[in-house]
Amino acid sequence: MSRSAHPAGPRHADVMSEGHYFAPADDLNVLDEKVWSHTVTRDEHGAVTVGGLTVSRLAEEFGTPAYFLDEADFRARCRAWSDAFGPGADVFYAGKAFLSRAVVRWLKEEGLNLDVCSGGELATALDAGMPAERIAFHGNNKTVDEIERAVAAGVGRIVLDSFQEIARVAHIAQGLGRRQRVQIRVTVGVEAHTHEFIATAHEDQKFGIALAGGQAAEAVRRALTLDGLELVGIHSHIGSQIFDMAGFEVSARRVVQLLAEVRDEHGVELPEIDLGGGLGIAYTSDDDPREPHEIAKSLGDIVTRECEAAGLATPRISVEPGRAIVGPTAFTLYEVGTVKPLEGLRTYVSVDGGMSDNIRTALYDAEYSVSLASRTSDAEPMLVRVVGKHCESGDIVVKDAYLPADLAPGDLIAVPATGAYCRSMASNYNHALRPPVVAVRDGEARVIVRRETEEDLLRLDVG
Repeated sequence: MSRSAHPAGPRHADVMSEGHYFAPADDLNVLDEKVWSHTVTRDEHGAVTVGGLTVSRLAEEFGTPAYFLDEADFRARCRAWSDAFGPGADVFYAGKAFLSRAVVRWLKEEGLNLDVCSGGELATALDAGMPAERIAFHGNNKTVDEIERAVAAGVGRIVLDSFQEIARVAHIAQGLGRRQRVQIRVTVGVEAHTHEFIATAHEDQKFGIALAGGQAAEAVRRALTLDGLELVGIHSHIGSQIFDMAGFEVSARRVVQLLAEVRDEHGVELPEIDLGGGLGIAYTSDDDPREPHEIAKSLGDIVTRECEAAGLATPRISVEPGRAIVGPTAFTLYEVGTVKPLEGLRTYVSVDGGMSDNIRTALYDAEYSVSLASRTSDAEPMLVRVVGKHCESGDIVVKDAYLPADLAPGDLIAVPATGAYCRSMASNYNHALRPPVVAVRDGEARVIVRRETEEDLLRLDVG
C-alpha cells in the first residue's frame, strides 16, 4: 500500500478524549519549540535534526528506540539555573531524573551540585569525579551500608527522613569519627497541584517528618543533641511537575516558622533552607513552565519576606531541579511498525518501544507530544494513539495526538521531553532491551549509556 493511500481513521477538527480537547496544529511539520531542545530543527529535506545531525542518520548508526540528548542544551540549562540563583544559593541537580557518568562530569564542569538518593547514584557520582562535598544524599529508607558509604566519602549533606534515621546517621558518623552535616526533611501539609503519586508534602505519604503535631520540632531537638550530627537546615519538597508557585509560598512560610521556633527554643538560627525541586516543564504546547530567573526571584522574595517578618537572617537557599534541566534536552526516537485505524475512534500507531522505555504515561497518566521526524508531509492530520509493543493494553506512549494521515511502517517518529524519568525508570518488561542514551553536540554523537544486549540479560540469569 502506498503511503498516500493509507487509511487514516478519524480526522475530526477537534476531538475530545477523556475530558481533554485535542486539536491538530495548523501545520504538523512545524516543531513547537516549547517542547524540543534548543538545537532541534528540520533540515531542508524536512528531517528532524539535533546538534546538526538528522534522525535518519542517528537511527542508522544507533538504532531505535533510542534517547538522543542535546548536550549543548543540557549545559545551557545548567548555566541558566546557576546564573539565576547566583553565588548566594546552591543548585543541586536531582540525579533521580537521569544520571550517568557523562552527566556527572557535565554538572561538575558547569558548577552544579548533585543530589543522589541511592547507593548506586552515589557510586556513579563518586566514580565520575563529583567532589563528595558537593553531593547531597536523600531517601526515605537509606540502608546502613549506604549511610556508611556516604559518611565515609564525606558527602556535603544527608537529608534525614525519619526519627530512626536521625539516630542511625548519628551513630554511624560517631563510629567513623565524623560529624555529618544534615538537614531534616519536613512535610509541610501542602497539596501540590500535581498527580497524586508525585505530590510529596501532604501528611499522608512516606516522605519526611510532619510539621503537624510538633513532630518536626522534636526531630530538631534530637538532632541538635547528637554529637555525630551538625544540623544545618530544613528541607521541604512539595511534589513534581508543578507550575503554580503558590505551593512554594505556603511551604516556605511554614518552614520559616519552624526556623523561628528553633531560634526561640534553642537560640540557634539554622543557616540553610532547601525548597526542593519539582518545577514543571513543557510536555505539550499547553504547558507553560517558568524560566529559572523567574523561579529564583520568586523563591528568593518569598524566603526573604517571611524571614524579615519572623526577625530571622535570610538563610542560604537550595533548590533541586532535575526534570527542569534534563527533561527538555532529550527525545525518544521510534520506528513505526504497524498503523491500525479503528473506524470512528482513532488510529493506533505501534512503535518498537513502549512502556519499557517510558512508563510515565501508564504510571502517571502523563501527556506527551509526538512528531513525524524522518520527513515532512502534506497529508491531513489523523488522531492517533502511539502505543508500544508490550503485552499490556496500558502500554501507551502518547495517549492522543495528531500525525499525518500518510504515516506508514518504517517512518521515524519522535517524542520530545523524555530526558527525565524515562531511561532512569526503564525496565526489561517482556525482556525488552533498554535503549541507549546518545549525546549529540556540534555535529557529533556518542553513546553515553549503551543499549542493553541479550547477553546482558542472560548474564544476570544464573539459574
